[in-house]
Amino acid sequence: MSEFNILITDGLEENGLAILRHSAHVVVREDVQSDELLRILGDYEALIVRGRTKVTAQVLEAAPRLRVVGRAGVGVDNIDLSAAREHGVCVVNTPASTTLAVAELTMALMLALAREVPRADAAMKQGLWLKKELIGYELSGKTLGVIGMGAIGAAVARRAAAFEMKILGYDPLLSAEQIAQRGAQPVSLAELYQQSDIITIHVPLTPETRGMIDQRSFEQMKPGVRLICTARGGIIDEAALLAALEAGKAAGAGLDVFAQEPPGKSALTSHPKVIATPHIGAQTAEAQARAAVDIAHEVLAALHGQPLRWKVV
Repeated sequence: MSEFNILITDGLEENGLAILRHSAHVVVREDVQSDELLRILGDYEALIVRGRTKVTAQVLEAAPRLRVVGRAGVGVDNIDLSAAREHGVCVVNTPASTTLAVAELTMALMLALAREVPRADAAMKQGLWLKKELIGYELSGKTLGVIGMGAIGAAVARRAAAFEMKILGYDPLLSAEQIAQRGAQPVSLAELYQQSDIITIHVPLTPETRGMIDQRSFEQMKPGVRLICTARGGIIDEAALLAALEAGKAAGAGLDVFAQEPPGKSALTSHPKVIATPHIGAQTAEAQARAAVDIAHEVLAALHGQPLRWKVV
């Protein structure tokens, strides 16, 4: 048995736990709160989290033995990366594990908006037959703007192409050639806003992307635009989106993420033109199993000083 101690605070599938337990001492504490985490983390060399646990500068300061933080998933906005770098703590994630799940949810929201599936289902459950009222639209022939042509954005583009949509892509980190290779026509952000019938967002939440879809963005968009966001809450200015929905500038939105989670009952989540889901983009059995295996191998590699596939810092 290895001398390494690993703490898991947000749960992990059994296939990942088995890999870790073969090589280290593993403690799972899904109920641990921030105060207790500060008290106990000093005994561990590795910490594995999902999105609930906040790995703050204070947490890292309380863990002198900590060598690696593993995020079982993609987003690392709950981890203070600057503080991790200062304390010499490696941060790894599993960007490949949830790509398909998030891409498929994006398509599900797109289709649900097009055919008003939630409204139709709710009416049927009330014994109502709203056939004449439920006039949808077809994805075929529509222009989809993809903001962020990374793995998930590219996966969405491939699936949208199968629906015979025109795909526009914007990504400041990729060349025009790379965007074209990933299945989209490269355009500027302004051009994407002006031409897209539907816009889907696949960028991380950073200081640069926080609030990037704001009132000025909506002013540039086509009347009747529809937005999908399965990336991170905070990228869309929710007040600006609500105003666009109320004014009729935006015809609908499919949102899996929110600036505050859970958002509770709000004007946005309750809006009849919004389909809201509780951050379930990665919530498939297959994606969670992949994430567990990937993070187990990556954390053990970090502990043993081996090459890493998905080092964030």
